Amino acid sequence: MSGWGLGAFGYADDAGSDDEEQEGFEQRFATKDSVIFMIDTCQPMFDRPAGGAGDGEDEEESQSHFELCVKCVRSVMTNKIISSEKDLLGVVFFGTEQDKNSGGFKHVYVLQDLDQPTASRILEVESFLKDDNNSFDTNFGHSTGFSLSDALWTCSNMFSQSSQKIGHKRILLFTNADDPHAGNIAFQRQAKQKAKDLSEIGIDIELMHMTRPGKQFDLTKFYQDIIHTADDEELDVLPDPAEKFEELLNRVRAKDHKKRTMGKIQFSLGKDLSLGVAIYSLVRTQTKPYPVKLYKKTNEPLKSKTKMFCEDTGELLMPSDIKKFQSYGGSDIIFEQEEVKEVKKFGDPGLLLMGFKPRSFLKRYYHVRPCQFLFPEETVVQGSTTLFSALLQRCLAKDVVAICRYIPRKNTPPKFVALMPQEEELDEHNVQITPPGFHVVFLPFSDDMRKLKFAEDQPKATTEQIDGAKDVIKKLQFKFSSENFENPVLQTHYRNLEALALDRDAPDEVVDYTAPDHDMINGRAGAKIEAFKELVFPDGYVPGAKPPAKRKFPYFLGCRC
Repeated sequence: MSGWGLGAFGYADDAGSDDEEQEGFEQRFATKDSVIFMIDTCQPMFDRPAGGAGDGEDEEESQSHFELCVKCVRSVMTNKIISSEKDLLGVVFFGTEQDKNSGGFKHVYVLQDLDQPTASRILEVESFLKDDNNSFDTNFGHSTGFSLSDALWTCSNMFSQSSQKIGHKRILLFTNADDPHAGNIAFQRQAKQKAKDLSEIGIDIELMHMTRPGKQFDLTKFYQDIIHTADDEELDVLPDPAEKFEELLNRVRAKDHKKRTMGKIQFSLGKDLSLGVAIYSLVRTQTKPYPVKLYKKTNEPLKSKTKMFCEDTGELLMPSDIKKFQSYGGSDIIFEQEEVKEVKKFGDPGLLLMGFKPRSFLKRYYHVRPCQFLFPEETVVQGSTTLFSALLQRCLAKDVVAICRYIPRKNTPPKFVALMPQEEELDEHNVQITPPGFHVVFLPFSDDMRKLKFAEDQPKATTEQIDGAKDVIKKLQFKFSSENFENPVLQTHYRNLEALALDRDAPDEVVDYTAPDHDMINGRAGAKIEAFKELVFPDGYVPGAKPPAKRKFPYFLGCRC
């Protein structure tokens, strides 16, 4: 079984449930992502296709490569503000006449240092789309005397000089020149060595190459030794650049949740036998981001502090002075903080095996909350992977589920869960598409279940009506994926914020993909729907039509009709 070294599988459920406290759950937090856009600004990057926009060509076909790069940077910045506003972004020009960097390198201009994306930084990038080439020539200029090693060194300095803790480091290199140092052996050697040094310290370089009209981008001339793959394999064929640019230009207004474990606990199988497991949350509800209070004079975020005062004396209370009580029999029974914690404690956090049940024991209507996922964790107990694999294989072979008592955190009530085994799945390229592990299915308590009583004279559908409904459902079935449906409320919220921050005249239009497509429904199941109506509704009945108004009899003063 491959894939046991999966470091982070699902999304951490930061919100948790209402009855669960966050105390005592060990978490592994992901660090910030950082990206530097390194853009070639030599004159060929500003050349437009023959004919230009004046011949009626589309805007995308008539734009220069530099404008395409700027649009990519703007799109990523705007997405990052919504998806992960804590990530760091920077913009570096190389091949300019002017220079601005901490190392004093020639022809390297740091437009924006590594920092979180803001509206002002986006507007600064957008200004290059409004200005013509002449303004760039005046303010920055063009030069072919740059050294790519100096540009990479500048990016490395930006990462090292950042005051914030950085996790993943990436450099996106935009260029349409496949041999920038043709004939200069010294510059080529320096650039290749610097790219190797960056790869060794964990800085990834991704080539976003563009092709000039009538020319092919030859990777073997120079960049084959600049780009280092993860497996240290030779890169012979470049991926399609159109797909990479389309990914950067695609506007996905969705919150990005860092992939990390919810916590690591012990799974007890019996006396003196336990293994370490990690818990992951696969699904969580996405809500609007919480509002941030700002100081009206400086517009800086405010930090709230809570202090408790005695109502009678006004004296500041310390945590040890605060007591809790329970009224019983006309008296207030006072509890210390330690006593309250002891009352809430049902056991140490972890999973305790209670037994096994056939897989058929689980019913669809047992669903009370989204499932979690279980994966072995060697840092808790050495050898957990081997024992976990054996347990998973036997559960799959016997087609059973494990019933366990589950205490996720300290001071939380226990829950009973069923561990449903999941087998590993690989695609035709032997790449894992489904990891092996257990789905943690929360089981309902007896008071969560209720029996519905229907009236005996309740009308029932006939066999023909049931078959007609089945025909309609079969015609309208499709493969569902939640990623294909955006929340229109959240999309409207994000677009309004974007329009307000960037001073737009109006927000972008929101397409509600959750609304029914009546044309598609009528095209696929129109005949079946009409047949179903004839089976169910009486003659002359129009669904959705307003009932006729009741006739009002005249009432005259002084007489009764």
